[in-house]
Amino acid sequence: MERHRQAVKAISTAVRGYFERSEPYRIFHGSTNSTRPRPKPGQPQARFVDISSLNNVLGVDRAQKIALVEPNVPMDRLVEHTLKHGLVPPVVMEFPGITTGGGFAGTAGESSSFKHGFFDETIKSVEMVLGNGEVVKASREERADLFHGAAGAVGTLGTTTLIELQLMDAKKYVQTTYHRVGSVKEAVEKVRKETANLDNDYVDGIVFSPTHAVIVTGKLTDEKPTAAPIRTFSGAWDPWYYMHVQERSATAQAATDYIPLGEYLFRYDRGGFWVGASAFKYFWMVPFTRFFRWFLDDFLHTRMLYRALHGSGESARFVVQDLAVPYDNVEAFVDYTAENFDIWPLWLCPLKQAPAPTFHPHNKNEVNADGTPKEMLNVGLWGWGPVNAEAFVHKNRALEDKLVQLGGMKWLYAHTYYSPNEFWALYDEKWYTALREKYHATTLPSVYDKVKVDVDRRRRELGEWRQRVKSLRPLGGLYGIAKSIKSGDYWLHRNATWKYKGKKE
Repeated sequence: MERHRQAVKAISTAVRGYFERSEPYRIFHGSTNSTRPRPKPGQPQARFVDISSLNNVLGVDRAQKIALVEPNVPMDRLVEHTLKHGLVPPVVMEFPGITTGGGFAGTAGESSSFKHGFFDETIKSVEMVLGNGEVVKASREERADLFHGAAGAVGTLGTTTLIELQLMDAKKYVQTTYHRVGSVKEAVEKVRKETANLDNDYVDGIVFSPTHAVIVTGKLTDEKPTAAPIRTFSGAWDPWYYMHVQERSATAQAATDYIPLGEYLFRYDRGGFWVGASAFKYFWMVPFTRFFRWFLDDFLHTRMLYRALHGSGESARFVVQDLAVPYDNVEAFVDYTAENFDIWPLWLCPLKQAPAPTFHPHNKNEVNADGTPKEMLNVGLWGWGPVNAEAFVHKNRALEDKLVQLGGMKWLYAHTYYSPNEFWALYDEKWYTALREKYHATTLPSVYDKVKVDVDRRRRELGEWRQRVKSLRPLGGLYGIAKSIKSGDYWLHRNATWKYKGKKE
């Protein structure tokens, strides 16, 4: 803890200096799972406070089922630490590189969120450095307004430096069942039914086409029928999970797998759900075969894919959007994306609503009998957009407009094009501004400042010779691969201890 205290002291001192000089600044974490363009340390328009060293699990209390975690601890390292104690976080984001701090400051939900809520709902307290350099603790009992407001506010109310995380008992396996349905309407109905069944610990879905969707349910268990094989997805020769689901749902009869817990939690890592298949479309000369997925496996995990996406510059024309839609409007929304984007598959993830005001997606228009907002369904839309930059912006703007028409909201990690008036029509600006003033956060960028895409700046960048060269396929992709290799992130998966090491029956 002494190392942690000294690091926080240095951060506090740096922040206090910016505050006293009335200078704006940003926080540098060292990694990101966002697709937004962002300034880097050393650029003249950006002053940074570096918190990348806060990347340790400081302790796990087995009796209290609590972990003390610094904000830059990624999900895979967190799970590896807690599993040693027979524990696991109730909500584990599906990408190993997503951090605990990112899960608190952003919107992070997974297939257990229908039961436990967003990731921040599993957090007991946070230590934060306020905008004036003061170090405080926030929880549901202490500074509750800050605790609730900072969850989802993308780090604009203060800098999180420590997280007290609630854990639960782990089990050996997730009994995973694949339920095939024949339409989006049936998929939504099946999700409703399965989330009402509290025997389920996990629920999500994949829509492969308008006539082929699969709702996947999972139950934690220590028992496995002797004859049932153990399914894994972390090995280079293993199938990518979504392809396995498609194969297992070839008939209408439900099929069941027994997946080791760690393998289930990070089942979408290889291939980044199905986004990795887009890399084969970009490098058209490489066949999308099992051999090449094995041969190139180091490059096809989410950390490496993100590095390559940012390094190549292709994030400027790749649609990566998570969109929460009221259940009754999901079918209409999918019809819209099918007609205007033709991106398949789609991910479905049911969400337990966060109380408003919040920057998490929430249902503003419909409430239950008890006054709580009605549940929403996350639709993951990930794939290539138009090559032309103007057409790309136009399509994304139209998507935002359609989402608003249908009463939905988007995750703010991605490209966001709302005007200020459009943005604040969705969120409570008065509530947020009062929190910013109360907790001395006005020298930090606002949520809108952080998430909006500066279209004029992007046009200028696209006109620069470096970007013009990178836009020539496959030069940009090769540069992105070089950047990902330089990071050395492939070693993190090679050496991961969450992977199943036992004998596969």
